Amino acid sequence: MVCHSEKGKALTTLHAKGKTLAVVPKSAERGDDAAARALHAVLVSLEDSKAEDIVTIDIAGKSALGDFMVVVSGRSSRHVMAISDHLLTDLKDEGYGSARVEGQDAGDWILIDTGDIIVHVFRPEIREFYNIEKMWAAPDMDETLH
Repeated sequence: MVCHSEKGKALTTLHAKGKTLAVVPKSAERGDDAAARALHAVLVSLEDSKAEDIVTIDIAGKSALGDFMVVVSGRSSRHVMAISDHLLTDLKDEGYGSARVEGQDAGDWILIDTGDIIVHVFRPEIREFYNIEKMWAAPDMDETLH
């Protein structure tokens, strides 16, 4: 694993292969957490599918939608659909059951909801247009008031 530190606070990346843009604080409990184990399975599958620009956003406590959001790109509609199909198969094979899926018909933006993790698989131009990473990276109102 690749480690970084920021203002004296130890941080660790969630995965070491590929382009990693998100880091979360190290936590002893996180290793035992089911969401973290599922996230690891998701990231391994995405890397295996050659997903590009993988970004992980910790949304635990910020949203009731889940604990993590993962945003990735595929090079084309066909690649987006292949990444999604591979991820769904891997999740089922790993014992995570069937995830809810939206957008498989067009292949521009596929949303996969595992319960703990929400995965967005985009074509690059669609991802750039919606820019959901920026929306979720905005600081909480409580953080800006202190």
